[in-house]
Amino acid sequence: MSVAIFILLMSSLGIRAYRDLSRPEAWAYWKDLYFSPSMTSLLLASSDLGGSGHSRPALGISGTIGAASASWFRERLDEAHLVAGDVVLLSSPGGDLNQAMIMGEVIRSRGLSTAVGAADSAGRVTPAYCASACVLVFAGGKPRLGIDGSMLGVHRFVTPAPGRDPVADTQRTAGMVLSYMTKMGVSSTVVEAMSETREVRWLGAREASAMNLITEPIHRP
Repeated sequence: MSVAIFILLMSSLGIRAYRDLSRPEAWAYWKDLYFSPSMTSLLLASSDLGGSGHSRPALGISGTIGAASASWFRERLDEAHLVAGDVVLLSSPGGDLNQAMIMGEVIRSRGLSTAVGAADSAGRVTPAYCASACVLVFAGGKPRLGIDGSMLGVHRFVTPAPGRDPVADTQRTAGMVLSYMTKMGVSSTVVEAMSETREVRWLGAREASAMNLITEPIHRP
C-alpha cells in the first residue's frame, strides 16, 4: 500500500511539473537559467577603463537579457565576489524589461558601478553598446561610467498582450520605467526620449550626461 501511495504521489508531482514546464513562459525561464543562458560573463581581476585610473575588478556580461537573466546574473555576481565600487561591464541589445529592472536593482543594492564596454581576458576594455532594456540595467550603477565610443540606445517599450489595450499597456509600461529611472536618479527626460520613437535612438555622451544617465564620463587618452 505504501508503495502504491508513493507511486501515485510521484505521478502527481510529475504531472504537475510537466504542466508547469509546458507553459511557454515557464519553459523559457528554465531553459534560460539551466540549459542555454542567453547571456555570457567574463570575470576580470582588474579592468582598465580607458586608462583613466579606474582599474577595478569587473564582471563583463553580454548578450540578450532573457527570461531568467536576473537569477543567472545574481549567481554570477555571487561567484565573482565583487564588492561595492567594482564594475559591471555591459554589452547587450536589450531583452526582457522586467528582468532588466531586477538586474539594475541588484546592482544598486550591492553598490556596484556600471559601464558600457566589452573586455578581453587581459582586462582591456573596448567600446560597446547597450540598448533598450540594457539601459535599465546600466541605470542601476552608482556611479554610471561613460566610456568614449560606447553607446546607449533608447526607444519606446511596447508590451503587447492578447486581448488587452496596447495603448494602455504602453502607458503602464512607461509609468513603470519612469518610476524605476527616478528611483535610480536618472532624469525623466530619458523616458521622454524613449517615448518619442519605436526605433533605437542613440544618445551621445553629452546628452546622456545631461540626463544624468552617465554620471562619470571617462575620456580615453
